[in-house]
Parts: sequence; structure tokens; C-alpha cells
Amino acid sequence: MCSQKRVSYPWVWKAFQGAGTRAGIGKLGTHSLRHSYRSWLDAVGTAIAVQQKLMRHSDIRTTLNVYGDVVTDEMAQAHSKVVRLAIPKAVVICCDVAL
Repeated sequence: MCSQKRVSYPWVWKAFQGAGTRAGIGKLGTHSLRHSYRSWLDAVGTAIAVQQKLMRHSDIRTTLNVYGDVVTDEMAQAHSKVVRLAIPKAVVICCDVAL
């Protein structure tokens, strides 16, 4: 049996919101994670058809047009600030829960 507590959705949500505020980029929504995910898929060379399926888009134009923005240096820097605030280096993930 695992002695560590599992990471809960409310904990992640509060950390995410707090990180956005502390980073000075304001209130964040979970939808911004979808944009990051799509950008990362693109950055590692994932085929657009695979991205469409992973994003669960019924129409590939959604993947291309709505989530097709290139990550600028400014956006990447803002994202890095949020990640550093939201996920401390010493976070312990337990059992089958992963970030």
C-alpha cells in the first residue's frame, strides 16, 4: 500500500490557478493545456492525423486552425514560469498517478 497521498484534480486546479496568478499572466483555464499539448505534439514531429486523434477532433481542420498556432518565445517563457510555479521540483507522484 502506498503511504503517499494521490494528487487530486482540485489540488492540481488550485496549483494551476495560483501559478498563473503568481506568474503575472492571470487566470488560466484548463483549455490552455490543450493548446500546449497540441504544440508539444507538433514540436516532437507527431503527424497531424495522429494529433487529430489524440485531441479527439472529428474534423482535422479544428486541429490545424484552432490549435495550429506556433509557440512564440514569449509564450514559451510564460509557460515555463507557470510550470515552475505549479509543479515544484520535489513533487512526489504515488502509485499509478502521473503528471
